[in-house]
Amino acid sequence: MIVCIAEKPSVGKDIAKVLGATQDHRNYWEGNGYQVTWTFGHLCELKEPHEYTPLWKAWSLSSLPMIPPRFGIKLKSDKGIEEQFRVIERLMQAADMIINCGDAGQEGELIQRWVMQKAGARCPVKRLWISSLTEEAIREGFSNLKDQSEYQSLYEAGLSRAIGDWTLGMNATRLYTLKYAQGRQVLSIGRVQTPTLALIVNRQLEIENFKPEPYWVLTTNYRDTVFTAVLEQDEEETATASQEKGANGNGSGKANDVARRGFTSEEEGRKALEQIKDAPFTITSVTKKNGTEAPPRLYDLTSLQVECNRKFSFSSDLTLQLIQSLYEKKFTTYPRVDTTFLSDDIYPKCNAILNGIAGEYAALLQPLRGAALKKSKKVFDSSKVTDHHAIIPTGVAPHGLTPDEQRVFDLVARRFIAAFYPDCKFATTTILGETADIPFKATGKQILFPGWRDVYAQEAKTAETLVKTAEEERTLPAFTKGESGPHVPDLAEKWTQPPKPYTEATLLRAMETAGRLVDDDELRDALKENGIGRPSTRAAIIQTLFKRHYIRLERKNLIATPTGVELISLIHEELLKSAELTGIWERRLRLIEKKTYDAKTFLEELKQMVAEIVHTVLADNTNRRVAETKEDKPAPKGKKGTAKEKPAKAPKTARQKPVAPQAATAPTTPPAPKEGDLCPLCGKGHIIKGKTAFGCSEWKNGCTFRAPLEISS
Repeated sequence: MIVCIAEKPSVGKDIAKVLGATQDHRNYWEGNGYQVTWTFGHLCELKEPHEYTPLWKAWSLSSLPMIPPRFGIKLKSDKGIEEQFRVIERLMQAADMIINCGDAGQEGELIQRWVMQKAGARCPVKRLWISSLTEEAIREGFSNLKDQSEYQSLYEAGLSRAIGDWTLGMNATRLYTLKYAQGRQVLSIGRVQTPTLALIVNRQLEIENFKPEPYWVLTTNYRDTVFTAVLEQDEEETATASQEKGANGNGSGKANDVARRGFTSEEEGRKALEQIKDAPFTITSVTKKNGTEAPPRLYDLTSLQVECNRKFSFSSDLTLQLIQSLYEKKFTTYPRVDTTFLSDDIYPKCNAILNGIAGEYAALLQPLRGAALKKSKKVFDSSKVTDHHAIIPTGVAPHGLTPDEQRVFDLVARRFIAAFYPDCKFATTTILGETADIPFKATGKQILFPGWRDVYAQEAKTAETLVKTAEEERTLPAFTKGESGPHVPDLAEKWTQPPKPYTEATLLRAMETAGRLVDDDELRDALKENGIGRPSTRAAIIQTLFKRHYIRLERKNLIATPTGVELISLIHEELLKSAELTGIWERRLRLIEKKTYDAKTFLEELKQMVAEIVHTVLADNTNRRVAETKEDKPAPKGKKGTAKEKPAKAPKTARQKPVAPQAATAPTTPPAPKEGDLCPLCGKGHIIKGKTAFGCSEWKNGCTFRAPLEISS
C-alpha cells in the first residue's frame, strides 16, 4: 500500500480523485493501491521550554539562555489533531511507500517531515512537487516523483529556521519581559518581527524629527510651457547623489533634494528673478529620444501583495488568503514564490493557458492570435527559477469567485496576457532654454505605440493614477532651436517634505530589500537574497505586530504605538533590530537550502549570538521600563489567527501569577467592520458595503451578518 500525505483535506481529496482512491474513510481516502490522508498545517511543533527541564517552567533571568542540548518535537494539544495523527501513524507504519504531497516549499517540507518522524515511518519516501493543483499537474507530478533525499537541504533550512526562531524568540522574549516590562506585560521579541518593527519605528522617528526647510523654485512660462531653472552642476552629479540616497536608505535626502529643486535662500531667488524678468527666453536645445518599455514583470507573492494594497487597500494577509484560495480552486499556480520569471518549459503551454481564460479576456487576446507568442528573456528564464515559477493562471476558466478573488485573479490574468504583448514605444523630448545666462529645462513624454498598455486601458482610473499618467505623458509643443521670445517668470516658495510613513505595500518592499529604497527591478532581485522573512511569512509577521499592539493602522499608514517605539528604543543589540543584519541571517538560511552553508554552523552562531545578547542585557543597570499600549485599532482585513508565531506566554515568577497575553492585549470593544474584512459570523465570506449597511458576501448561502454603516471607522 502506498500512503500519500497532503497538507490539507481539500488537496488530499483532489489527489485521491486523480489516483482513483474513491473510498471515503473520513480521515483518508483509499483505492487503487493508495491511501491518501492529510495534515491540517502544523500537526507537530518544537517542544516548550519546560518540556526539556522543569527548571525552565518559571520565567527567571537566572535560567537564561535556554538552549536544549537536542531539540525535540511534540504533537500539538488538540483533539482533532490527535485523532488525525493516530490515523496517519497507523497508515504510515503499515505502508510500503510514502509519498510526501505537502506544500511544495520549505515550510511544507518541514510540516510533513515532522509528522513522518513522529509517526515512526520507516519505509521509502518519495516527493510530489507541483506548481498547480489541476488534474494535469497532479498526474504529471506523480509521473515524475523525486526521492525525498533530494529535498534534504530544504528540510534542514526549514528546521534551522524553526530552531532559530525558537531559540531567539523564547530567550529574548523572557529576557526583555523580565528586565523591562511593567506588571503583567509581555514584550515579544522575534527574529523577523523585531527588525520589521524597527523599520516602522525608525521611519516614524525620522518623520517626527524632520525639520522642514524652505526653498525657492524659479520657473518661467514660455509658449504655455513651464520651464524650471536647472541648478545642479550636471546630470552625472545628480545621478550619483540619487544613488547615494537610495543606498543609504535615507527617505529625505534633504540636502541633495534642495540643491536640485531650487534656491536655498529667498534673496538668491529674487536676485535671479530680477535678472531674467526683462531678458528674452531662448531655446538652446531640442532633443527627442525614442525608447521602449517592456511589459511589467509577472507577479511573485510580494509584488502581488504590494499591488493589492495600493489598488484595493488589501492587507498582505488578505491578499495571501485570496491567492491561496485561487490556487486551491485550481485557477492560479502556487502563490508562495519569490521569482517573477517562468521556466522555459512553460512556454509551450502558454497558448493553452490563454485559451483556457479566453472567455472574459477574448478581446485582449485577439491581438495575439495568428502569430507565435512572444518569448522574452524578461519572462522566460530557467536560471531565475528554482522550486516554483511566477504566479500565473492555470488555464482553468474561473467561476464561483468572490468579488475580492475576482479582483486578484484579474490582476494575475492581465499581467500574464500583457507579457506577450509588444513593448510600449514612446518618445521623450527634452527642451533646454536660457535667459540671462540661467539655464531652464522642460521635459515631455509621448506614447507612440501603447503596446502592452492596451491591456490596462480599460481599468478604472483613480485620481492618483490619472495625475501620474498626466505627468508621465506630458506632450510639449514643437520648439525650434534658436527661437526666442517673451516669457513670464515666477518664484515659488516651497518646503522640504518628510518621508512618508510605511504602508503595507512599502513595508513589504522594505522587508524584501532589508530596508533599502530600491525602485530598479534587477537591483531588487539581487537584494532579495538578503531580505528579511520569506514571501510566505511576511504577512503573518505584520499581523503579529498588530496583535502585539506594537503598530496600528491610520488609513493606509502603519504607525508604531508608544509600546512599539519604546521597545525599539531600549534594544541596543543591533542583531535584534537591524534589517540588514537580519537579512544576512536570512541569506544563510537560503544558502543552507542551496547546500552551500552548513546548518550546524548556523545553529552554533545562533547560540553564541543569543548568549551574547543575554549577557549584554543582564549587564544593563538602568531602570528603564516599557509603557504598555492597552488598546489600538485591530489588524486590518486579515483572517483571525493566521499569524504563525504563537503568543508569548506570560512570565511565571514568585512575585506574580502567569497571565495569558490575550487577556492583557484583547481590545475592549469589537472592531468596526471594514469592507474586505473576513466575516465575523460565518468566517467564510468577506464584508461588503451596501447602501445602508455592511453585509457578508456569503449572504446568498445563508449568512445573516449585518452592521449599520454608522459604526464604521
